[in-house]
Amino acid sequence: MPLCIQPVFLAPRRPGSDFDAQKPWKKYTTPPPEPAQYPLGGGREKHNVKRLLYLSGQQVRPCAAAEPPLRWEPRCRQQLRHLQDGARIAARLPPRLEGRWVSTGCEVRPGPEFLTRSYLFYANRLFKAYQFYYWDPSCRDPSYSLVIKGKLRLRQASWITRGATEADYHLHKVGIVFHSQRAMQEVASWINQTSGEGCSGFLPPGRTWAPGALYELLSAKTERDCTAALGFAMHELSLVRVEKHYQPLLQPQQSGSRLVEELYLGDIHTEWVERLHYRPTGYQRPMQSAVHHVHPCPACGIIYRADEHHPPILPVRAQLPMQLSGSWVSTHCEVRPAVLFLTRYFIFHGNNHTWEGYYYHYSDPLCKQPTFTIYASGHYTQGIPSSKVRGGTELAFKVTQARVTPMDQVTVMMLNSSEPGSCGLTSSWSAGAEQDITPTNGCLALGIKLPHTEYELFKTEQDTKDRSLLYIGERPTDGSSPDSPDKRPTSYQAPLVQCAGASEEFSNYVSLKYLAEKDANGNEALKPLPVAFLLFIALLFLRWD
Repeated sequence: MPLCIQPVFLAPRRPGSDFDAQKPWKKYTTPPPEPAQYPLGGGREKHNVKRLLYLSGQQVRPCAAAEPPLRWEPRCRQQLRHLQDGARIAARLPPRLEGRWVSTGCEVRPGPEFLTRSYLFYANRLFKAYQFYYWDPSCRDPSYSLVIKGKLRLRQASWITRGATEADYHLHKVGIVFHSQRAMQEVASWINQTSGEGCSGFLPPGRTWAPGALYELLSAKTERDCTAALGFAMHELSLVRVEKHYQPLLQPQQSGSRLVEELYLGDIHTEWVERLHYRPTGYQRPMQSAVHHVHPCPACGIIYRADEHHPPILPVRAQLPMQLSGSWVSTHCEVRPAVLFLTRYFIFHGNNHTWEGYYYHYSDPLCKQPTFTIYASGHYTQGIPSSKVRGGTELAFKVTQARVTPMDQVTVMMLNSSEPGSCGLTSSWSAGAEQDITPTNGCLALGIKLPHTEYELFKTEQDTKDRSLLYIGERPTDGSSPDSPDKRPTSYQAPLVQCAGASEEFSNYVSLKYLAEKDANGNEALKPLPVAFLLFIALLFLRWD
């Protein structure tokens, strides 16, 4: 039997390092540790050299502490780990709002409504906000613009939505500028039909459109308010959060990072009739500081320079065909109404129209404190273009299987106290242990019903970094499910980014230490890689740029 020995690992030192120039090789008497995470584009090559040189001594009997298989982290899981690590996000309480904040692209609100926003907050608590509305989902054909003036007072940290600040606002004036005769006639018809006595004659029938004319919809002095017909409310200002993070510089010859500030305002209710009364508990798509925004951002400068008479016309964007195959993951910690923090990870198999989804739930706005994880799978239908939301695709998703993993004691107690037979095996839940809830037709305590069909709205885009983005329909604000065609979403959640193509993501890690071969019984076995091959790979990594 071969002896148990400790191999010696040799790793090169990078030229110009501050190590002793007379000792260009470093000795390792134990296997180099496997880092938890590598930054993209750096670190792994040197680590692989050490590991591969270690593997070249594998003909000896392994010692008691067996060497773990060499593993790499797929991009999707790396992105999730990056989010769970907080992604170096900072949030100040109370937030500082002074300055201008702008949309980073064309936004879609329930309805649907297509718009861009530009909000300016002054140090004396006054604000001036622009909302530019469009006929099209690319925000190139403006309909009308709103100019909103008022005052905002920050209050205390929210008791409901962790990490948010509650605020009070008061509107002084709201004016509207129409950008076409069609827009003026349509809005005037809404106001004349649905508003009170003070607004019935807002615009006389047959009034000719006057380009640039500003009409008053709301005035605090005259106590006139004709905004209800537009479904307009600024309740989004009642919930505020500002996040800061640093974006690495994109140019290869540059080092360092750039400050990015994002403003999260309260979400818009998915039901039109509830808009005027709803007090938000989640967020809508964030705006970014006009000074500290991501780069590149073609829309940011265009929206910054716009006003009610000159609405922003966003650049033309190529329409992408709906190709779901592959893996998609959240770009940041997401917030849902009713105080749900989560990240999502989806895998779509286009060859047989099946899908898998991982929903990682947390108790904090940085997604650092896990509460439970849901795995769901099923199949989906062929998509058809949406007749209601231009640019969207309608699909139906059927959920047939699901598993739940509680991650904290509060969730464990809740699941163990659920009604027998309604959520897995009775009183058998424990932290970190996954359980199949398919036999109990879902989990009543978590609002999961199996089998279950949802009617969805999808859209794919490409961002300024040429990454593929997937937008999935926004969940109903009341917590229900879009389980019928009339409940199909008309707006979108935060986008997912494609992290792997159809053939890139593997369900299991693969070790570089082994190649597949057939054993005596014809079954696939694992064979150690030849030492010469390992050394050849190591020499490739030794070449420094």
